[in-house]
Amino acid sequence: MNLPDKIEQPGTDKFSSARMFGTLLRDEAAKNPNFFLFSPDETMSNKLDAIFEATDRAWAEKTLPQDKYLQPDGRVIELLSENALFAMLAGHIFSGGQGAMTSYEGFFPIIASQLDQHLKFLAQSKDLPWRPDYAATNLLSTSTCWRQDHNGFTHQNPTLISSLLAKPNNLVNCLFPIDDIASAAAWEFMQDSRNVVNLATFNKTDEPRWIDINHARFQLISVGCSIFQFISDPDPEIILAAAGDIVSKETIYAAQIAKQELPDLRLRFIGITALSYQAIGTTERKLNQQDFNNYFTTDQPIIANFHGYPETLRSILTHYANPDRLDVHGFEEQGSTTTPLDMLIRNRASRFDLAIAIFNQAGRPDLAEKYQQKITENTEHIKLHGTDKY
Repeated sequence: MNLPDKIEQPGTDKFSSARMFGTLLRDEAAKNPNFFLFSPDETMSNKLDAIFEATDRAWAEKTLPQDKYLQPDGRVIELLSENALFAMLAGHIFSGGQGAMTSYEGFFPIIASQLDQHLKFLAQSKDLPWRPDYAATNLLSTSTCWRQDHNGFTHQNPTLISSLLAKPNNLVNCLFPIDDIASAAAWEFMQDSRNVVNLATFNKTDEPRWIDINHARFQLISVGCSIFQFISDPDPEIILAAAGDIVSKETIYAAQIAKQELPDLRLRFIGITALSYQAIGTTERKLNQQDFNNYFTTDQPIIANFHGYPETLRSILTHYANPDRLDVHGFEEQGSTTTPLDMLIRNRASRFDLAIAIFNQAGRPDLAEKYQQKITENTEHIKLHGTDKY
């Protein structure tokens, strides 16, 4: 696949990470006859349907003329039971195969207990020299809490991220590709890794493309994060950081708002693409303290935005920095069937909330009040029109 090695105008063009993953699943299924995708009945609605260009759904019963993608030798296992799907995925992997499982983020926590046992097995097997290396257990989490425009609060639940990052066995990578290009790099990493669980979280909507493939790969092979130079200044006064596609977009937009209002304010944006136990980075390449200081400085305030629960990222950052430096935003269990921006506002994770945090740090309460008013305006607008004003 030809992926761009230069992005002329970051954030201008929009693409779907889910579509990218679907294409990559198709390519893997085409070249590897032992690759299976385990999915609830949402492969198409999650925009992963490119895989059907390489294989079909497994189906042993009779078919009707209107049926599509049903064959006895199909390698897409669709079943509306996450428990059964994960059991089949684990069995396939431990039999020497490769595969992936996808689900709505809100329903992935259903398999949390099974994952606990799976990780215990992986930990124990490392001590047995006769055990082979196993392909990574790759989980693709989409239809996330931030974009459930019609399903609402019942489908908004990033709990699995917190659960996996709490495991001290250091066998879990939680990946947060910022765009479709970063998703391609994440898939390469997931396919190459062994004896771990990888959880990639991404949205299926079209979102801005920010980085080229070299940048995306660098993030993963280095320390799980990087400075985005196009929105960063030397000698920063305030550090902005984000992990997750939607919240990263909001944080970058907040930086742009702040620079429009205060052109001389020095900001740095750090994109976080991987988290593991108590660390930024992967299980094999964690960010050390010296590198953290180089990226985040030793004393400047850090305003962070996280795809999941704020305390999950805060607990990791406190291993590196004084908690007094931290202002962490994220999903605060405030959900509804509402507009995209309002969903972010309800959880204090929107561009306006982040801009307010920046202005408060910069000692500009007048500007903080200006953007608080924009939040009020948007809330009133959606009551009348059902769409975001901004």
